[in-house]
Amino acid sequence: MQTITSKENDFIKHIKKLKDKKYRDSCNEYIIEGVKLIAEAIQEKANINQIVICDDCEKTEAIPKDLMYEIAKYQCIYVTKKVFESITSVVAPQGIIAILEKTNPDQQINYSEDMIVALDDIQDPGNLGTILRTIDSAGLTQILVSKGTADAFNPKVVRSTMGAIFRVNVIETENLTKTLKEAKRHKYEVVVTSLQTDKSVYDLKYNKKIIVIGNEANGVSKEVQEIADKKVKIPMLGKTESLNASVATGIILYEYIRQKISTK
Repeated sequence: MQTITSKENDFIKHIKKLKDKKYRDSCNEYIIEGVKLIAEAIQEKANINQIVICDDCEKTEAIPKDLMYEIAKYQCIYVTKKVFESITSVVAPQGIIAILEKTNPDQQINYSEDMIVALDDIQDPGNLGTILRTIDSAGLTQILVSKGTADAFNPKVVRSTMGAIFRVNVIETENLTKTLKEAKRHKYEVVVTSLQTDKSVYDLKYNKKIIVIGNEANGVSKEVQEIADKKVKIPMLGKTESLNASVATGIILYEYIRQKISTK
């Protein structure tokens, strides 16, 4: 077994560069880290290109033997502890990283789903990761994101999705307004969250809807609001006027789930 011992190794440099969005996009690859996330990637049959293992980690049996058996089916690259520490993105690493290929290069929208969530320049990686996880919990399989939204394949976002990144198709659009207009031609209604309405998220029938969640500071852009079919807000009893983007998404999606369950 050959072990990489130099931080200047070309492959190690490649891993470090994958922390940059432009490089991830050009290579069509991203990084995941940790035992649980890699085990889930294997279970979901994600496109794993290489698995990087810290040789000290293998000696201490930090990786379960059953997972090591599955890992052995992939191209495995061993590195020293010093090298691994130079590529890890977490405070307490478990000694295992995988490089994955992004899926769905054609970025086609599946117009057969009842609900589609669209993000209009969501900036916070934690919000994006939580939204992806919530979409997965609702049984939905895709999300539309504007060009200005945080990168879904950012290591922080990937970690916070808790595996949802392998099941939710992230469709990035250069022009969200144009993409929403196209969806309307497929009989979808565009719904935006807004304080400028008396309509509640509980007044909607969640069939053939695209729910647009706006930027944390500025909300949904003016261009998107102008083409919206409906505006809704989350009713509140306290003095707070708005909610965190991921919390708002969760409230809306679980009203969608409630309606789905009640019709069965």
